[in-house]
Amino acid sequence: MVVKMASRNYMQNPVCLIENTQGGSLMINKEALKLLCDINETVVVVSVVGFYRTGKSYLMNRLAGKTHGFSLGSTVQSHTKGIWMWCVPHPTKRNHCLVLLDTEGLGDIEKGDQKNDSWIFSLAVLLSSTFVYNSVGTIDQYAVEKLHYVSDLTELIKMKANDEDDDDEELDLLKISPAFVWAVRDFTLELKINGQDATADEYLNHGLQLKPGVSKKVTEYNQPRECIRNYFRSRKCFVFVQPTSSKNLNQVETLPESQLDPQFVDVCHEFCQYIFVESEPKTIKGGHKINGRKLAILAKTYVDTIASGTVPCVGDAVTSMAKIENTAALADALTHYQQQMNLMAKLPTETEKLAEMHTLCRKEAIDLFMRRSFNDRDQAYYQQLVAELQTHYFEFCDKNEAASMEMCTNLLASLSSEMGKKLREGFYARPGGYQLYDEDRQKVILQFDSTAGKGNKAEDALIEFMKRKTPEADSVLQADKMLTDKDKELLVEQQRVAKAKQEAKAREEEVKAIEKMRDNNKMFYEESIQHLKLKMEEERENLQREQQMVLDSKLKEQKELMENQFQLKAQRMEGEIESLKKQQQSADTPSTLATVAKVVQGVLETAVNAYSSHKTMKLMASK
Repeated sequence: MVVKMASRNYMQNPVCLIENTQGGSLMINKEALKLLCDINETVVVVSVVGFYRTGKSYLMNRLAGKTHGFSLGSTVQSHTKGIWMWCVPHPTKRNHCLVLLDTEGLGDIEKGDQKNDSWIFSLAVLLSSTFVYNSVGTIDQYAVEKLHYVSDLTELIKMKANDEDDDDEELDLLKISPAFVWAVRDFTLELKINGQDATADEYLNHGLQLKPGVSKKVTEYNQPRECIRNYFRSRKCFVFVQPTSSKNLNQVETLPESQLDPQFVDVCHEFCQYIFVESEPKTIKGGHKINGRKLAILAKTYVDTIASGTVPCVGDAVTSMAKIENTAALADALTHYQQQMNLMAKLPTETEKLAEMHTLCRKEAIDLFMRRSFNDRDQAYYQQLVAELQTHYFEFCDKNEAASMEMCTNLLASLSSEMGKKLREGFYARPGGYQLYDEDRQKVILQFDSTAGKGNKAEDALIEFMKRKTPEADSVLQADKMLTDKDKELLVEQQRVAKAKQEAKAREEEVKAIEKMRDNNKMFYEESIQHLKLKMEEERENLQREQQMVLDSKLKEQKELMENQFQLKAQRMEGEIESLKKQQQSADTPSTLATVAKVVQGVLETAVNAYSSHKTMKLMASK
C-alpha cells in the first residue's frame, strides 16, 4: 500500500524490488519500479548485506521507524529473498526520501549459488549511498574472509565501456561507491586493543590492518582488507550486544524497548542517528544527485544487464539514464510550452503580445528542462529544445496570422455588405455614382481600422479586400457619365498609388515583425548564456565535490599507511593523489560555454532566416 503525501509517494510496507527466482536469475519487479519512479525527491539509499539469520532486517525496520516491516524470520532459513525496498520520509533531510534496501542473506545453504550472492552484493554496492555489512560475533580473520565478495567487485562491476581506457578503475569505483558501515551483532568481548580501551571505529581499523610482506599468504590476507579500504569512501563501525536473552530472540521485534538490553538500545539509537545525519544522497559519476526515478533506471539497467549474462557497466548505465532523462525533460518542456501558449494566447492577437507570451512560456519551459536534464553532452538536448521552441513559436505565429486573416476577412465582408446590396440594386449606376461608391468604401475602411482585436494581418486583409473590389470599382468608375476620360485616368492612378502604399505598409509591418523577432532572440541569447553558465557551474561543483571526496579518502588512507609503517604503499598512492589534485584544479564540464553559445546563436539565427524565407515565399505565392 502506498500513502500519498503532497508530491511524494511513501510506502507503508516494504516491497520486493529485485526478485530472485527459483532458477537463480534476478528480475526487476515492475510494480516496485513504478513506485520508485513516482519519487521526485533526492534519495538517500541505505542497503544492508550479510549472512542469513544475522538480524539485518531488524536494523532496517529501526531505520524506518518501525518494529515491523522487513521480515525477520525466526528459523534457520533465509527469510528475505532478492532485494526488498522500503521508501520512507527522511527524518532529518527536507525534500529527501530514505530508501532502505534489505538484501537476501548471503550463504543460504538451500540456494547454494555463490555467484548469485555475488550479484546481490554488487547490486547493493551499486545502488546505495551507505552500505551496511551485518555480521555476528567479532571482526576476525574468519569474519573478513566471509566478506570475500568485496574482492570480486572489480570483476562484477565495470566502470567504463569496452572501448574506453580503464586504467583508473579503482578511482572511478570509489567515486560512485557508498560509505561502508560494519554492524557487529551479538558482540560478547570487551572493546580493547592490546589491553587498551578502544572505540568501535578503532576496533574496525585494527581488524582491517594490513600485514607487511609479499608472500602468497600475506597477499591473500591483505586482499579483502585492501579492497574495503580502497573501494569504499569511508568506514564506520557499530558494535551491538545481544538484544535480549537467547530464548526471546525469536520475538525481538515484538518486545518493548524496556525489555531489551539498554546497551543494545543505545547503540541502535547511535546507529540510526549516524545513518540519518551522515548518509549522503545517492550520486552517480560526476557527483550528480539522483531521485527515485533515476534510481529506478539504474536498478533496471543493472538487473537487465546481469540477466543478459554480462557485467553491469556504470558508464553505460549513466549514459542510458542521461538519454532517458534528457529525452523526457525535452518532451516535458515542449509539452509545457505548448500547453501554456494554448492557454494564454487568445488568437488573433498582436505580434508583440504573442512575442511576450512566447518569451514567458519559453523561460518556463527551459527552467523545467534545466531542473531535470543532466549529463547533456555539448548541451545537445538544450540546443534541440531551443530549436524546437522556436519552431513551435513560428507555428503559433502562422496560426495567429491565419486567425487574424480570417477575422479581418469576415469583418470586411460584414462591413461592406451594404455596399454589395447597393451595387446589386444599381444605386451607383448614375452620374456621380463613383463618388458615392468611393465614399462608402472609405467608410468601410474607417470602420475596419477603428475595430480592435484584429491581430497582425489587418493590412494584408485590407489589401486583399481592395484587390477583390477593384473590378467592381472599375465598373462603377467607367459607368459614371459625369467623369471625363482624364478624370477616370486620374482616379485609376490614385487607386494604384493607394494600393502600392497599402502593400508597402503591410511589408513594413512584416519587416518590423522579423526585426522584433531578431531583437527578442538577442535578449534570449543573453538569457541562454546565463542558463548554461549556471548549469555548467552546477555540474562543475558536483564534479569538484566528487573529486574532493575521493581525494580526502585517499589522503586519509595514505596517512594510515604511513602511521602503520607501510611507506612503500603510501608512496605508491602519491601518483593517484597528485592526479586527483590536478583533476580538481582543472575540473570542467564536458561541454564548453563558448562552443554551445555559438551553436545556440546559430540555431536562433537559422530559425529566423528560415521564417523570413517562409514569409517571403507566402508573399510571392499570394501575388
